Amino acid sequence: MHRLPHGWGLMFAVAVFAVDRSTKLLALWNLDPERPLALLPFLNLVLVANPGVSFGLFSGLGRLAPWVLVAAILAVCLVLVWWLIQEQRPLARLALWAILGGAAGNLFDRLRYGAVIDFLDLYVGRYHWPTFNLADVAVVGGAAALLVDSFRARPRAVKSGGEGG
Repeated sequence: MHRLPHGWGLMFAVAVFAVDRSTKLLALWNLDPERPLALLPFLNLVLVANPGVSFGLFSGLGRLAPWVLVAAILAVCLVLVWWLIQEQRPLARLALWAILGGAAGNLFDRLRYGAVIDFLDLYVGRYHWPTFNLADVAVVGGAAALLVDSFRARPRAVKSGGEGG
């Protein structure tokens, strides 16, 4: 089976990180947190520094919360790297690199700003999806690709010996 060399995957993760950082810097330099910029009928650009975590995780830890979160993110990244080393399927490997690149982008923000910089406000009517960034897109896209890849047909193992088969 053809494998994407680690070097190409690493370059992809670095590209994800670089695009994420670039777009966040553009948002920091050009957006006013008080005034969203209407871009499309379903998309605003709005500057948000998000110090929190989904579902209020780590909220009871006070001043330790950011450091516990950074440690948790690093632990997850180590598990993903271990998985990546073991993984043979090209789509799954690309997905893992995308997740790692996105995680690195948001981890950088947490270390640099104490919060993740978000700027994409997607909405339908009055319903607004939580503001997000391109690192989030890479993480969710990578997770979706892993899900799709998990449903793809796999070659069946051939039984050797045994009963008539």
